[in-house]
Amino acid sequence: MLDTHPHHVEPKLETRASRTDPPPRASKSRWVVFIALLVAVGVAIAGILVRRHEASEVTKWTAEQAVPTVATVKSKQGVNGQQIVLPGDIEAWYEAPIYARVSGYLNAWYFDFGAHVKKGALLAEIDAPDLDAQLAAAKAKLVSAKAQVKVREAERNFAETTYTRWRDSPKGVVSEQETESKKAEFGSADARYNAAIAEANVNQSQVDQLTALEAFKRIVAPFDGIVTARNTDVGALINAGSGVGGGTGPQLFRVADVRQMRVFVQVPQEMSAGMRAGLTADLVLPQYPDKTFKAIVATTAEAINKTSRTLLVELHARNTDNLLQPGTFAQVSFNLADNPGALRIPTSALIFREDGAQVAILGPGNKVELKTVKLGRNLGTEFEVLQGLALSDTVINSPPDSLSPGEVVKVAKDTPPAPAHEAEAN
Repeated sequence: MLDTHPHHVEPKLETRASRTDPPPRASKSRWVVFIALLVAVGVAIAGILVRRHEASEVTKWTAEQAVPTVATVKSKQGVNGQQIVLPGDIEAWYEAPIYARVSGYLNAWYFDFGAHVKKGALLAEIDAPDLDAQLAAAKAKLVSAKAQVKVREAERNFAETTYTRWRDSPKGVVSEQETESKKAEFGSADARYNAAIAEANVNQSQVDQLTALEAFKRIVAPFDGIVTARNTDVGALINAGSGVGGGTGPQLFRVADVRQMRVFVQVPQEMSAGMRAGLTADLVLPQYPDKTFKAIVATTAEAINKTSRTLLVELHARNTDNLLQPGTFAQVSFNLADNPGALRIPTSALIFREDGAQVAILGPGNKVELKTVKLGRNLGTEFEVLQGLALSDTVINSPPDSLSPGEVVKVAKDTPPAPAHEAEAN
């Protein structure tokens, strides 16, 4: 049986209504999707704007980096008190190695190295028994030769007297043949006499030679100086000779005159223009860093060595305190002549191209200008400029190799700006 009561119908009507109305959750989803799209578009637009800004910054930075940054210096007026410092070697005024002139054994030596000696001072003596025997034999031969001269002289005198008597005899007393015979005998006696004199002279020269060698048994100092080496001792076998040209003789002593010293400096070719006699210099030695020794240029080789491309310069220095020693290394500072009209620029500012030496200067609008210059003396870290540069020119130091005329450059600041945190702290 069906229930027709009204309260059973209302629930069915509500169910139908709920089936036909749109659900509220789907409407909310649409709004969420719409908002998400808006956010995505905003993010995309913001990304595009950021990328455009970054691209603009990169373009700006690239343009700035394309302009080279250079440092500038000012040329200096005048070349006064300039020096060139070069290494040098100090040598004695005179220095002689002493060798033996005779062979034998060293009998004694009287001066060791470091001793001050006078000219002719006896340094050592050599025993030479062989030489002594040769001298004795030569003297004996000389005595015999002189006796033979007297014999030949007597024979000559007798032959001369006989010939004179035969020659001056009256005619008819002696024959012509006998006279000629006496004449021949006289000539023969005279020849034997002259030969005896010659033989005696030869023997005398041998004695003189050996006597001279006897004197070389005494080794003496050749000049006033200091004994700088002794390479022998008592009893050592001594061979005559200097050890030069195939000789085998050892060096016995070495004597040096150090009252005045010679200083030799190899000056590079590019620095040799100002080297001349009379130029002064200061010497500094490693063992005396607080002392300065004066020297003066005496002469130059007047020729450039092809191998080293240097000019040999000789200086003289007084050695009153005996502090300068042969063989010493020294730093030689040449005092260059003043040149008030010349300009000086750093060596690093020079450009060497096909047109010769050039200097890059900063022109109006920070544009580069290249000037060809005439160089003077090389002053070490600076060069002397004689022509082509004005004192008012701003010189570009250490210019890039690619720098060209008309190119715009940026001048580096002398002092970089302080970092931000340091500026805030101040």
